[in-house]
Amino acid sequence: MYALTFDRFGPADVLRWSERPNPVPGPDQVLVRMHSVGLNFADVYRRNGNYHLSGTAPWVLGYEGAGVVETPVPGDTQFPAGTRVGFADMPHANAELVAVDRDRLIPLPNDIDADTAAAVLLQGLTAQYLVTDSFVVRPGDVAVVHAAAGGVGLLLVQMLKALGAVVLGIASSEAKRDAVIGAGADVAVGYDDWVEATRSLTGGHGANVVYDSVGRTLPDSMAVARIGGTVVFYGMAAGDPDPVDPRLLMDRSLTLTGGDLWNVLTGPAERRRRAAALFEQIRQGSVRPQIAARIPLRDGARAHAYLESRAAIGKVLLTL
Repeated sequence: MYALTFDRFGPADVLRWSERPNPVPGPDQVLVRMHSVGLNFADVYRRNGNYHLSGTAPWVLGYEGAGVVETPVPGDTQFPAGTRVGFADMPHANAELVAVDRDRLIPLPNDIDADTAAAVLLQGLTAQYLVTDSFVVRPGDVAVVHAAAGGVGLLLVQMLKALGAVVLGIASSEAKRDAVIGAGADVAVGYDDWVEATRSLTGGHGANVVYDSVGRTLPDSMAVARIGGTVVFYGMAAGDPDPVDPRLLMDRSLTLTGGDLWNVLTGPAERRRRAAALFEQIRQGSVRPQIAARIPLRDGARAHAYLESRAAIGKVLLTL
């Protein structure tokens, strides 16, 4: 098989389309022939050497995607050869063939194609737990969404609106802010004026919930939350935040909570239940994944460069 590999850390041009041995499935693993792979900033961080990365060089990136079962677990009747499947949390997805734990497989309905699955599984399931587990959103809640034009951000805006929230999305360019409004946000602003815009929108009372995936913005996120409000910290695209003085939480009865998808995907039944709910939202039209680009996996260096340019609006897919 061929895979997108790298043997040293560095810029996008360290990536190579190279021939590798076919993976050998372990016990309770299937071999999946990939059709579409989701690209995420975590892949960029790993390529740069700034994020956890297992094994030894040459490394293969990628954690989510969709394809068809090529070699099933012997005797398995739920995922026989030819079954269309996706996954959100299995390494080495940047390859023609991937060994995937059977428990991590998500069956794809006939009306969910491989590109849609690869575009929503990791980021859509993330947005889903942010509005159901990290903070239970109620109609009328004011929600602030950082990086609202990103893969998670656009899905998060749509889910918040489906739950009846008032949404202020933050994005860095006019084109991105237009996309945020297109996703249903009530207000879209840039990073120069989002603090004042939040106070204006809420009459100075502050937001019920702020979703912060930037990191360095955490102090301001806490400042614009209302008394008794919640800040959900689930990413650090601009670097680690400064330490938080617990006194700030006490003085305004704030809740600061973290978020990580792997803490809610607790087993095969739970991941499939959550994925089915996500697919139903897509089916009903309340969630519409936006694909920024489809780029062949063999041209993965170009895809990485595009994602790092911050020009992408929505999800970047690597196709086979």
